[in-house]
Amino acid sequence: MPRNPLHKPLAKPVTAITLGAGSRGNVYGGFAEKYPDQLDIIGVAEHIAIRNERYAKKHQIDDKNRFDTWERVFERPRFADAVIISMPDNLHYEPCMKALEMGYDILLEKPIAPTEKECRNILAMAKKTGRIVAVCHVLRYAPYFVKMKELLQNGTIGEIISVQHFEPIEHIHMSHSYVRGNWHNSKQTTPIILAKSCHDLDIIKWMLNKPAKQISAMGDLKWFRKENAPQDSTARCTDGCAIERECPYSAIRIYHDNKQRLYVFDLPEDKAKQPEAIMEYLKTTNYGRCVYKMDNDQPDHYITNIRFGDNITASFSMEAFTSYAGRRTRVMGAMGDMVGDMEELVITDFKTGKQTKLVPKAEDVADYKNSGHGGGDWNLAADFVQAVAQQNPKLLTSTIDESIESHIMCFMAEESRKYNKVMDVKM
Repeated sequence: MPRNPLHKPLAKPVTAITLGAGSRGNVYGGFAEKYPDQLDIIGVAEHIAIRNERYAKKHQIDDKNRFDTWERVFERPRFADAVIISMPDNLHYEPCMKALEMGYDILLEKPIAPTEKECRNILAMAKKTGRIVAVCHVLRYAPYFVKMKELLQNGTIGEIISVQHFEPIEHIHMSHSYVRGNWHNSKQTTPIILAKSCHDLDIIKWMLNKPAKQISAMGDLKWFRKENAPQDSTARCTDGCAIERECPYSAIRIYHDNKQRLYVFDLPEDKAKQPEAIMEYLKTTNYGRCVYKMDNDQPDHYITNIRFGDNITASFSMEAFTSYAGRRTRVMGAMGDMVGDMEELVITDFKTGKQTKLVPKAEDVADYKNSGHGGGDWNLAADFVQAVAQQNPKLLTSTIDESIESHIMCFMAEESRKYNKVMDVKM
């Protein structure tokens, strides 16, 4: 996948303010570090002091441009080209509306907002102000999915009949993010179909390039429930739990022993102090609680069926209980089929029986492939910078106009799941 041919040399870097210096804020911050001639982050709003301090130091942000709340950013006249919104899901709507009102272009982490009404309000405000809102549907920028869409739209397997798409969350990721973590309660954040899998409904829709017509869904929280707690288990893994050493979800094993997913802990720089700090987090935060005794409500298995235009059908399955991650996709066409796992794409031609294997990658942008989502994170950042610099949203494939339909699909899927009915998708 070559660089976007619409990219032009920049006279100066685009300036941005990051709202939320957590994991996703640091992903786009990482792009700015690597390519300071393209993106210069000059402000940050983050209420966790250590994250604010580290982010400001990393990007050499003046003290006057450091804020402990997003509201304080907008007490000043506009002082950057763009705002990057990478705060929790339930904190997307208000800052986005305020930033649009003040004339900022926006890189908006998905989901757009927690409700359909708020999503539509942001779309209306973007149209009213004429500002750019790029939604971080980063899979659209991953070379693997870009190539898949290109092949499908070029008729490589003939007329498309149906799609099967699978997202294996991976069991530790599920316990970390959707049982113990920030997205464990759908009422406080967003439903898992929106928080995790709006990427997937979006990529199916984008590759097919057809409108969604109907959607139905089923799924539930089956395993991570109080009634499944082992006998003699305790409220926390650190409370002397009798089965902690044999539990696959032991917080002590995951975080302290195996050092997995520690980015949420904001550990001290002194490595000698880190084990003690990890144990303190496990004793005082949700990350140390028993996975069977949380106040979580997110489904751990979820299936969605969609009918698109031209009667193309698609099935999507999101599963917590896998030992692996990485999306899998099968596309069935009248003249061939396509099977892929984000590493390799295999196309079979029915007429000749020939198989073609492809490993898509970006040309001359080796660093991009090391960013998240198969290179999609930084490819999106590069396109966003160009769109802002040129004031041309057509450089982006995931403007809010393009991305809102898959959000509507997610809201409809969740309503279908909860109320056991087939939903018409109406834009």
